[in-house]
Amino acid sequence: MAKDIGIDLGTANVLIYVTGKGIVLNEPSVVAIDIKTNKLLAVGSEAYRMVGRTPSNIRAIRPLKDGVISDFDVTEKMLTYFINKLSVKGFMSKPKTMICAPTNITNIERKAIIQAAEKSGGGKVYIEEEPKVAAIGAGMNIFQPRGNMVIDMGGGTSDIAVLSLGDIVASKSIRIAGDVMNTDIVAYIKDKHSLIIGEHTAEKIKMSIGTADPEESEVKEMEVRGRDVIGGMPRSITLNSKEVQEALSDAVKQIIDAAKDVLEVVPPELASDIVDRGIMLTGGGALLKGIDHAISKELTVPVLISESPLDNVAKGAGALLEHINKNDDKSKD
Repeated sequence: MAKDIGIDLGTANVLIYVTGKGIVLNEPSVVAIDIKTNKLLAVGSEAYRMVGRTPSNIRAIRPLKDGVISDFDVTEKMLTYFINKLSVKGFMSKPKTMICAPTNITNIERKAIIQAAEKSGGGKVYIEEEPKVAAIGAGMNIFQPRGNMVIDMGGGTSDIAVLSLGDIVASKSIRIAGDVMNTDIVAYIKDKHSLIIGEHTAEKIKMSIGTADPEESEVKEMEVRGRDVIGGMPRSITLNSKEVQEALSDAVKQIIDAAKDVLEVVPPELASDIVDRGIMLTGGGALLKGIDHAISKELTVPVLISESPLDNVAKGAGALLEHINKNDDKSKD
């Protein structure tokens, strides 16, 4: 028998949950291709190490942008590779597949995701909205008549939603998340220090000394190497966490503003539940130091970071699949 799978098809990472096993794959959403022969050279972690380091005939491609497919063929190749690696297909059957997508995707983008999953070996494909799945994965009981608010910050999008009775009451998805933060760090260092760095380095800076909280008292420093804008020669500078906070401030503000927009349209009863229960942060962005404090201060609501923010969407997809399977079994009885 085929094993059903839940896929968090993220802009930065792909996570796959196999029913009965849990999360079995977590790799970067990167594919390396030889453009002369169109041959697939590497997928996932191996391809990620090639980003910014390849000769002209090899391209390291990120086939997802802003949480949706930007290169259909490459996404299909990547998913096929991952699904084959897991050997979840049965002798006669294909796995049921649950894929998560941002809340505001178009019908065309939705069809592209379903098609890519079907072509890469999935059986019946379900699509669920990311914040709903992330909330389930974070352990929130969204099926009660109570307000639950979640902010899921990924690589390409930040999805904000208020949920009650198992569905989304109000939501907003903005294309401001981890990737934009990396780009902002690159731009800031180029403007302030006349140094050109790559996205890899920006990601490292964000993870090592990044903070979203302007009131953060501890100042950390890091040596950053890159290429001088004027001379073109390699050079290194010392960067501190206050500067990184400054570079990230605009992106953080836009995420907070989007959360305010959602709270403004929520019925008062649900809003009072959120004041009691707080907001749950999930996704890789939840790991940014001080992000909970920065959001809580602006929204005057408690903010909690989920236990394993990177895994929530994949875990939630798996839980929903198991729920569907139970219901299918009941209906057969």
